[in-house]
Amino acid sequence: MLRVGLTGGLGSGKSTVAARLRELGAEVIEADELGRALMQPGQAVYAGIVRVFGPDVVGADGHLNRPKLAELAFKDGRLDELNAIVHPAVISAQKEWMEAVFARNPDAVAVVESALVFEVERDARARGESEGVLADWRRRFDKIIVVTAPAELKIARYVAKIVASGGAATTARIDALLRLDKQISDAEKAAGADYVLDNSGDLDRLRRQTDAVWQRLRHYS
Repeated sequence: MLRVGLTGGLGSGKSTVAARLRELGAEVIEADELGRALMQPGQAVYAGIVRVFGPDVVGADGHLNRPKLAELAFKDGRLDELNAIVHPAVISAQKEWMEAVFARNPDAVAVVESALVFEVERDARARGESEGVLADWRRRFDKIIVVTAPAELKIARYVAKIVASGGAATTARIDALLRLDKQISDAEKAAGADYVLDNSGDLDRLRRQTDAVWQRLRHYS
């Protein structure tokens, strides 16, 4: 079995890499998808967010108003509060998922796609945590893949995605800058990675790099 963390900053292209790894035979789970599920009404994470951030983050339909929550987290400097609620639950769910994957197939390559593999550990240690799942989350992976790209290209990709879904370009760019400011630099992530994929070119180039890494991962599993 092989536990792989796939990470990269906003707009880096890690979701594209995750999709390719799934095509090649990896078991893949997305941290964002898990987070969204855990933030649904009735979940403990949902209740925790409403308790800490107040009823204003709940929309008319009873679901969380994610734009409002993001505004409080990033613009009002409350991201650590949000992460302290969400991250432990997401990581616990990731662990359970990996255990189920390996129980079903001991030779599997289980890939967790998450933008914040390194940041989770950094933030936990900044809070004074020296042990526990958050403080040593990065070390719980056997291999780490980092996807990199120039900052302006990341921002352009993020803005294009938001605009395509009906959002405003100016707002999206501001949001991208705020989010990137909270993330560890590509250079620092690359220094702590086993494999680095450069996504400053076209999709074919990224696919070739991903395929090459997959062959190496299969060797270790």
